Amino acid sequence: MDPSADELSKARLSTESLPALSEGISLLLSQWTALQMAVQNEWGGRDSLQKSTQLASDIFNWFSQSKGPHYIDDLENMLDECLVLSFNTEIEDGSIEEVAEQLMIIHEECLQGNYHSIENLRKCNEGAQAVSQSRRVVNDNEDESSDDEAAGMVVDETNPKPKETLTNGSKQEESMEAEEGWTVVPARKNRGKRC
Repeated sequence: MDPSADELSKARLSTESLPALSEGISLLLSQWTALQMAVQNEWGGRDSLQKSTQLASDIFNWFSQSKGPHYIDDLENMLDECLVLSFNTEIEDGSIEEVAEQLMIIHEECLQGNYHSIENLRKCNEGAQAVSQSRRVVNDNEDESSDDEAAGMVVDETNPKPKETLTNGSKQEESMEAEEGWTVVPARKNRGKRC
């Protein structure tokens, strides 16, 4: 028999479920693309990471210390207000509502001693960290490869040897195209004449 929503709103988190709730909140926020973009790009300034951590702490305190029922609308407002005030970011992709709903589910499961959603978040986070680390390695190697590419580049001579000028313009254009792989667009004939 599942407890009713009224009973869940009056229930208190056990001491063993508090760390799980805190971990679940942090894991969910670490997978929220909009928040992570704001943190990585420092839309909230240099202390964007601290602001993200503070948001997780505020959500945890809201769930663990507030008395009475928890309404999803209040949580959505808290998330939206934090993103606007702390990160100068307005999210209109529906992710605020989605994250709020997931947070409410995690909280309700923690009240029941069920940590299934948190386990799923852990599994997802392990895969995300592997992808993140592989991107970092690829990006680190890009610097080395660009140096290698620069060393292997063919550089034009600084003082090219003068070429014979051809009197026929079409032959000159054809030779330019064949030599360098691009074509020269001729200048307009009446460019200097203005009425």
